[in-house]
Amino acid sequence: MCLSIMTTSINLLHIDPIPAPMMLKIMGGASEVGSFSVYLEEHGIRMLFDNGLTPSKPPKYPMKASPIDLAFLSHAHIDHSGMIPWLTAEYGVDVVATPPTTTVGTMLLEDTVKVSASEGYPVPYEKRDVRDLRRYFQHSTFGDIVEIGDIEVKLHSAGHIPGATMFEISGEKRVLITADINTLDTKLVPGANAHDCDVLVIESTYSGRNHPPRSKTEYEFLGKVEEVVDRGGVAIIPSFAVGRTQEMLMILKDSGFDVWLDGMGRAVNSEFLKMPDYLTSAENLSKAMGNTRIVRNRDERKVAARSEVIVTTSGMLDGGPILDYLRFLKDDERSAILLTGFQVENTNGRMLLEAGTIKLHEVPTRVNCEVGFFDFSAHADHNELVQFIKDCNPETVILCHGDDRQPLADDLQDFEVLMPMEGEPIELA
Repeated sequence: MCLSIMTTSINLLHIDPIPAPMMLKIMGGASEVGSFSVYLEEHGIRMLFDNGLTPSKPPKYPMKASPIDLAFLSHAHIDHSGMIPWLTAEYGVDVVATPPTTTVGTMLLEDTVKVSASEGYPVPYEKRDVRDLRRYFQHSTFGDIVEIGDIEVKLHSAGHIPGATMFEISGEKRVLITADINTLDTKLVPGANAHDCDVLVIESTYSGRNHPPRSKTEYEFLGKVEEVVDRGGVAIIPSFAVGRTQEMLMILKDSGFDVWLDGMGRAVNSEFLKMPDYLTSAENLSKAMGNTRIVRNRDERKVAARSEVIVTTSGMLDGGPILDYLRFLKDDERSAILLTGFQVENTNGRMLLEAGTIKLHEVPTRVNCEVGFFDFSAHADHNELVQFIKDCNPETVILCHGDDRQPLADDLQDFEVLMPMEGEPIELA
């Protein structure tokens, strides 16, 4: 096998070309958000881009991948990485990804094995498969080109979270696979730039929906935190460990509130600070950490529960320290749970938003404190997706990773737009 990564060039995969049109299949996350996986084959070279699972109850998986020659992982989030350990255990295939993705992704995968087993939905691999995954990772970074036979794959920043990657595949056609993208600069990462291509495979998570201006959301969020603190309550901010926790801390950095941090976000912060080139400002993240008190044990958790602001995992309320804080504070009408991200169906977070209840020890429990939601999404919204697509100027647009793709398709009249279902083959002649 011979693969080559340039700037810097490695050779890892050599395959004699087999005449055949490029063929693409979205193995998961075509008509829904989550379980994302894209299969691409050209000249006999078989590649897989992401292999995720949806952390619902029970979890949702992509279609089972057949043997491949090389895999690529766009970023650490479980809906893109969750089945990568199965892939490497099954086929012993190398996986190209950036250092933040491999480091933080491994942490999330280890936690997924633990949490899924405790919930009674064990994933189809073991912790040792996650541990073994490290030897299959091939580190690459933005601007690098991976050569596979006569095909080149170039890595571009996708915004979204540190290390998140878009993949530009150059064969007979130039294909850009975005995975999750954010085109706006945030406090954590710079936004993604468009790249010319013939075929664009793009997420459509926010098809038909636009985010409020980020500055307005931050202002309203800080205003709500102040309101809660002024009335003697605690602002509980459930946050995804990767991406959202760091951004919340930077938004709160100069607020003057007594802010505590609990959960996996602590370790993720430390890892990101070791890789400053992938951040908008490592200095600002470091300062935010300096203004934050860390919860290290259960006794400190009790102290934090009497403080002003708590940022903690999990972001969907399905495990981790957040459950302890909910036990302490769920009946305190002065306090508030401020959700900051998308809540998957059948999670505690979705139940809380829709019914005002959560499950504690599998028992439905009423939450009597205030509940709020703030749109801090790390995905491009409808208008941003439309502009990004126009700037890429493709011949064909393939919409995926969305449960309602039609509104986005309606605004792309100047392009050939495809909305395949999971497993549907597309020939890119």
